[in-house]
Amino acid sequence: MGPLTCELAVPRFEQPDDVTCGPTCLMQALRYYGDPTPFEEIVQRTPRNPDGGTLGVYLGTAARSLGYAVRIWSYNLKVFDPTWVGLSADALQAKLRARAAAVSKPKVRAACEAYAGYLAVGGELAFDDLVPSLLTGILARGHPVLCGLNATYLYQQVRERPADNEDDDVAGYPVGHFLVACGHEAGERFHVRDPSSHVPFSPDGRYTVPAHRLINAILLGIVSYDAVLVELWPEESK
Repeated sequence: MGPLTCELAVPRFEQPDDVTCGPTCLMQALRYYGDPTPFEEIVQRTPRNPDGGTLGVYLGTAARSLGYAVRIWSYNLKVFDPTWVGLSADALQAKLRARAAAVSKPKVRAACEAYAGYLAVGGELAFDDLVPSLLTGILARGHPVLCGLNATYLYQQVRERPADNEDDDVAGYPVGHFLVACGHEAGERFHVRDPSSHVPFSPDGRYTVPAHRLINAILLGIVSYDAVLVELWPEESK
């Protein structure tokens, strides 16, 4: 094991079903800050996709509604155009609403509208390259990182059929997921709190993952509209 250069005391909770990894991760971050908001309220504040899951932007908006400052890094090119980097919040909202009106896929439209709404309530967006130093910098500020990623790649497991969540390497599809990064070893390995009860190599959801595996899994999250980092902290300490 390399030198432990950062470790935040983020608790780990198990998600109660297959679709509440996002709200459970948000609860893990809230408990780290000493916030006792009940899980049921977190779920109520977090919109869901038709499949029951959620998006990072919905978690960010839920955190804003609870009085937290939030910064999101999105790597989803289905939503954001690379040339939008540097636009003001107002200009980004206009672009997002225009894209929502221009696209035909409901999930893209919903994501664009959700990001516009998130900006409207004071959420921040950033587009820095996803490298280990970005994650270590967030952790150095004492803030846990909610990561929306591709669990199929992270776990190196077989794909799943959406209808019944059964393994199927031929007819299955990659699975999106959320976990919380809470520490690192010299930026080479990251410590995570994973709410899933199906992690093949960690029954308690507490493990370390190589930086390259975590970063690749986050970027591959674009397959399921994840590919996102969510940083939150109490607004009064901003």
